[in-house]
Amino acid sequence: MSQPAPQARLTVRGAITLGVGAMVGAGIFALLGQTGAIAGSAVWLSFLLAGLMSAALGYTLVKFAIHLPSSGGLIAYVEHGYRSRRLVGVTAWLGYLTAVVVVGAMVSASFGDYAAVLIADGPPGGWLSKLCASVLVLAGAWVTVSGPRLVDHVQSVIVGLLLVVFAIFVVGTLSQLDPSLLAPSTYPGAGDIVASVALTFFAFLGFGVISFAGADLRRPRRDMPIAMYTALAITTVLYVAVALGVFGTLSVDEVVAAGPRAIAVAAEPALGHAGYVMMAGAALLATSSSVTATLYAGRALTSSLAASGTFPPPFGSGTRLGRHGGLVITAALMIAFVTVLGIDALASIGSAVSLAVFVLVAVAAFRLRSELQASPVLTASAAGISGFVLAWFVVDLYSAQRRSFWLMLALVALAVAIDAVWTRRRSRSG
Repeated sequence: MSQPAPQARLTVRGAITLGVGAMVGAGIFALLGQTGAIAGSAVWLSFLLAGLMSAALGYTLVKFAIHLPSSGGLIAYVEHGYRSRRLVGVTAWLGYLTAVVVVGAMVSASFGDYAAVLIADGPPGGWLSKLCASVLVLAGAWVTVSGPRLVDHVQSVIVGLLLVVFAIFVVGTLSQLDPSLLAPSTYPGAGDIVASVALTFFAFLGFGVISFAGADLRRPRRDMPIAMYTALAITTVLYVAVALGVFGTLSVDEVVAAGPRAIAVAAEPALGHAGYVMMAGAALLATSSSVTATLYAGRALTSSLAASGTFPPPFGSGTRLGRHGGLVITAALMIAFVTVLGIDALASIGSAVSLAVFVLVAVAAFRLRSELQASPVLTASAAGISGFVLAWFVVDLYSAQRRSFWLMLALVALAVAIDAVWTRRRSRSG
């Protein structure tokens, strides 16, 4: 039975808002245009299916978190579930590079696009956009350094404001919805919808952040399930409602053309220019909230992995980088990724590799179902469904986005190489 964390300072409300804040910024603003290009007006269905798959995977995380409350989150669960040190090491690097660095970079890039437009009507992906994204990463790192209590308060305020703004958007757009734009006859084939589920799953990746808060919760056995399922339920309902509002107001071509600004553009017909400004402001809040939550998770993850020897000492607290070395490295990598890659590439790469890590966790949960006191049906379903979606998406990625496919393989190769080099150096010094 798990014991209360000795220095727990994160409330269950804080864990819920941490998860919602991470998910909302990573998904609904950044991905609507790209997902619409694949799933068309059926994006709402894609979000619903991704939410259900996330709930199944969330069940496996909850079972692990109750049995093994740790700031290492899902990487600690992989380590507990497999004997292969090489598999655990590579998975740790992949999980860190995708669920933390790539997610943070993509959301920062989305923030930069909105900020550049509002400040000087700058183009998406331009120098001003990248500058604003970099400033956001630095600000999020400062909030994270200030500790869990400030993260709790900041996330609670931001998420509360977002829910109010989204409620106004949903009521305004759904009241003037054009049903013909959402007619099933306009949907693409089932294969395209299935392929899009992996992409919309990227919008839910923030639920993994909750697992990193296990060591900060007072009563993990009680608080973790509440935080996980509540955050997923709120986010799923929000995503489906917003997708219906956007695609019921704009045509698919208009959504794709608007890209990460699709929600703000969709608000204008119903709410006027004030609606556009309101949703643009909400985008800035949502993405800043998501980056802060991701950096919070990254600090906990790198500290845990450095302590176990899986990551080099600079990711921990005992080097010249100071006690926040992992956070410094993470922020620097996020800024580098923002500078080099665009949103589309970041989303595709992050979706596939992150889902692969979650599949490994689900398989581990099934293997350890007796130890975790977990349902064999639910753990098998989580592993089977997510594995099927991952395989389908990778095949579709190879067919439709060859560059992203090779970048994904390059990221996997990078993780393998980094782990091999660090393992060799550690064995020599040991």
